[in-house]
Amino acid sequence: MSYQVSPIGYVRSCFKEKFAIPRQPQLAPAARGVLELCAPFDGGDAVQGLEQVSHVWLLFLFHQALEDTPRLKVRPPRLGGNRAVGVFATRATHRPNGIGQSVVRLDRVDKGRLWLSGIDLLDGTPVLDVKPYVPYADSVADAHNHMAADAPIRIEVRWQDSALTQAREHGMRLNEPLVELIEQCLAQDPRPAYQQPQPERRYGVRLWDVDVHWHYPQPGCIRVLAVTVP
Repeated sequence: MSYQVSPIGYVRSCFKEKFAIPRQPQLAPAARGVLELCAPFDGGDAVQGLEQVSHVWLLFLFHQALEDTPRLKVRPPRLGGNRAVGVFATRATHRPNGIGQSVVRLDRVDKGRLWLSGIDLLDGTPVLDVKPYVPYADSVADAHNHMAADAPIRIEVRWQDSALTQAREHGMRLNEPLVELIEQCLAQDPRPAYQQPQPERRYGVRLWDVDVHWHYPQPGCIRVLAVTVP
């Protein structure tokens, strides 16, 4: 038996590409976006009472990773990308039905829009459902996950003076915490774990409408080189 589902809305996110998105929600509190609800959920009735909630669960589709043939094993980045484990033991994007879930902060409710932070969703992500986070039921004191027991180790983020000035100026223009967003995302080292680049190799990603460029001058350290509008 098969079932069909339809998005109830789409996320307008600071993340314009998959690279550098935090691998779990809440790791970058400065990562913000808006869930724009579709009819008939956009009139205000569907979100009535949600202003009493600080966090919500989002069920969504990994719309750029949908596959016809399900994978039974995946190679999660947390294990270095070179060790295969069962798909149900991970939160990998390659899932049998392409469904993801994230707990994110609900900053504001505005009729057909939910203003969110601490997100890990790509711009344009289709959302299937919104559920309130219930602390007494959703937080399990003695829970464990031996494969991912602790948050990722953060690496140092340094700035070229001109890049920091650029980031501050664009942050003011966007009215977004851009400096914090860049630092929180890059400190988690978005490279695949098996990559050991030469210091001169430059990396880049788009956040909001700016392009961020950086390199790794030495192990365990990132230097932001430029933050520009293309």
